[in-house]
Amino acid sequence: MKSFVSLRGIAAPLPIDNIDTDAIIPSRETQSVARFGYGEKLFANWRYRPGTREVNPNFILNQAPYDRAEILVAGQNFGCGSSREAAVWSLVQFGIRCVISESYGAIFRNNAIRNGLLPITLAENEIKTILEEISQLNSANATLTADLKSCSVITSTGLVFDFQIAERDREMLLSGADEIELTLLRQAEIEAFREQDRRARPWVYDALWLSGKFE
Repeated sequence: MKSFVSLRGIAAPLPIDNIDTDAIIPSRETQSVARFGYGEKLFANWRYRPGTREVNPNFILNQAPYDRAEILVAGQNFGCGSSREAAVWSLVQFGIRCVISESYGAIFRNNAIRNGLLPITLAENEIKTILEEISQLNSANATLTADLKSCSVITSTGLVFDFQIAERDREMLLSGADEIELTLLRQAEIEAFREQDRRARPWVYDALWLSGKFE
């Protein structure tokens, strides 16, 4: 996956609570077995007029400059509902690299991390401040910086909001490595532990060696 270190981009406001995965990408849009081509399907029920692919000009992501947004500022409980990973694919393939919300559906959040999408959690009052700033600025200046190294969100006027993220999730995003690749990066540590454990519990390794399950 693509690594995430720091991003300065247009932030689109979508302050709606409980946006579920079916709103992010309706089930009818997930019939393909391919993992590509989902960007145009993002928020299909809102981006297009009913039953068509005619653009709905009132939807925020159809309005310049938000049609080029890389950051989405959403309401609480974003990504609740089903476990469909296509919800994350559609966001990433549209161009969204970061979502800011008060809370997330647990499965959506895990899928986001594993696909290079940074899910930032901020307090309600912090998100309110960010949304107010976006609404007051000229839309072209409605940018935010999401910095994963410092774990902070910086507004275009210089306000700074710190966020927390599990260290392993942070490592995965910074390196662009999945869980297996991240484990393999620690091969030296694994071997050191194995050697230490072999000295502490030799009978375990003797039994495994005799059974042919360990060399």
